[in-house]
Amino acid sequence: MDAWQSIDYLIVQGRHVLAVKAIRQAKLCSLQRAFDIFAERCELLRRTRPDAFEAAVKSADVDE
Repeated sequence: MDAWQSIDYLIVQGRHVLAVKAIRQAKLCSLQRAFDIFAERCELLRRTRPDAFEAAVKSADVDE
């Protein structure tokens, strides 16, 4: 799995802090730049893979 696949997985799973950290490591950039890249990536993923976000939410549901 390459870095972007891992980052995308973290984003759709809602693990945003870890995603920003992974972006900083992959791009060797500042926190502000990593956050900007994160926001751009979230927008791209929501446009191109909206079902991935829905699946992540459904898998997090717990029946009581």
